[in-house]
Amino acid sequence: MRRSIPLVAAALGAALTLTACSGGGDPAENEEPAPQETEAADDGGSLTIWVDETRQAAVEAAAADFEEESGTTVELVLKNYDDIRTDFLTQVPSGEGPDITVGAHDWLGELTTNGVVAPIELGDKAGEFADVAVEAFTYDGQVYGLPYAIENIAIIRNTALADSTPGTFDEMIAKGREAGTTYPFLVQVGETGDGYTLYPFQTSFGAPVFTQSEDGSYSSELALGGEGGTAFAQWLRAQGEAGVLSASMTYDIAVEAFKNGESPYILGGPWMLGTFEGMDLAIDPVPSAGGQPAQPFTGVQGFFINAQSDNQLLANDFLTTYMATEEAQIALYEAGDRTPALTAAADTVAADPIAAGFRAAAENAVPMPSIPEMGAVWSFWGTTEAGIISGAIEPAAGWEKMVADIQAAIDAA
Repeated sequence: MRRSIPLVAAALGAALTLTACSGGGDPAENEEPAPQETEAADDGGSLTIWVDETRQAAVEAAAADFEEESGTTVELVLKNYDDIRTDFLTQVPSGEGPDITVGAHDWLGELTTNGVVAPIELGDKAGEFADVAVEAFTYDGQVYGLPYAIENIAIIRNTALADSTPGTFDEMIAKGREAGTTYPFLVQVGETGDGYTLYPFQTSFGAPVFTQSEDGSYSSELALGGEGGTAFAQWLRAQGEAGVLSASMTYDIAVEAFKNGESPYILGGPWMLGTFEGMDLAIDPVPSAGGQPAQPFTGVQGFFINAQSDNQLLANDFLTTYMATEEAQIALYEAGDRTPALTAAADTVAADPIAAGFRAAAENAVPMPSIPEMGAVWSFWGTTEAGIISGAIEPAAGWEKMVADIQAAIDAA
């Protein structure tokens, strides 16, 4: 569940081993060795895969098929998702860690900088995924992950209180006020702010966090300053003064209020849906506040291959042959409500209007930057937004200082 930007903690997961089907005998007893390019041949082999509880069953099913058909032993190690990034970074350089791990695309800058992930060869499969999913796992021209899910925020609408979400933010607020509820619109801010959730409004003022090249890759050049950034900062303050945005509105308060029918609209993601079970909902794109398209971040989930693994070909084969199937990706969707990265699977689940709504809302989305410089943004970004909304920080000067502080942190890294 994404309530805000994930925090990395340190803890150990429990190990869970699948029953293996052993194929073939000792390679030394064979007259001819198995070809090197088919590590998944009858002589077996082994893979260790880190998964969290949400993905466990779906990966387990695919791994069982792989074991039966290849003679490979697959061990699944159950991990707390928040521990995976730190543990992977720590263990891989020491020769430990799994052959494959689940993870998020925005880890990529740190993982590649530390040399712990290997490129993956998608081959013809690349064209079977949503462009944004492959783009998200691409760094310096190479693909480093097998994508399986796309997540983004959208307007979640209570259809009993509003029959549509208008095309502009101001129109949505007016319609929300007409509903006569406690809040015209709900979005988490909190005392530390939430740059991730407010980002589509920021981009609608023409102030993306970094510049992007034609192929969609990010440069390290900040773009959230200038006239667009100032206009967005002034808008934040105006919404704070109007009571539409509030630094006291946390994730839990917002979700509970929407659940209780206190607003027709909430800005959030599929991780909220379990709380709203039983409500009649619709999913709409985020309306523009600044006149330009509102572009939420896309987060892409996938699988990474250990750069130090002796089983990279085997790992690549498992991912591209067994996890890049419609069956596996739909199973992962059913576990987490995230749009499948594989287009055929996304087409299938789009029969559900909720899934179709999040998919449509992603059409204007952009990948969350995975470049290392993004790490310098978070600590200044949200707190500045919260301060502007509450009135503690002057909009133009505060935003300009934030940009300068981020640039200084990037330069010092």
